[in-house]
Amino acid sequence: MPKVVSRSAVSSSTDAQPTASSAAALRVYYCICGEFILVIDKSLATLPHRKTDNAIIIRSKDNDAGKARVFKLNALAEEPILLERTGGHEKQYRFHCPRCSLKIGYQISPPPIKSAPFLYIFSGALTQMQGQVPPDAFDGENDL
Repeated sequence: MPKVVSRSAVSSSTDAQPTASSAAALRVYYCICGEFILVIDKSLATLPHRKTDNAIIIRSKDNDAGKARVFKLNALAEEPILLERTGGHEKQYRFHCPRCSLKIGYQISPPPIKSAPFLYIFSGALTQMQGQVPPDAFDGENDL
């Protein structure tokens, strides 16, 4: 009985255009303690910041202004706090790291995550390099 031998060739080009799947790569972010916290479809560095506290704004729901980001947050909810802001008060439902309890971010409506139009991530709370402190972790430290 004859042997069947199959042959295949794989070719690639460095000049090839990126595919849709490679352009839509997910970004992973960690707490300073090394715990996995966030996976999102866009770099946090490219997202807008809130003027009141410089928090990173992640759109949680679709609306006329834009589409929601695709993300998963691994954080635990805390009791809400009431902050005094210029022109009134703001109730924040905060989230913290499940390992070290570092404050990660907040939204303005009760949990679950994505129940509010936006999720806010504190500047300097997350890093892309596990176990490494982000460069903006101490921004505004002297403002306290």
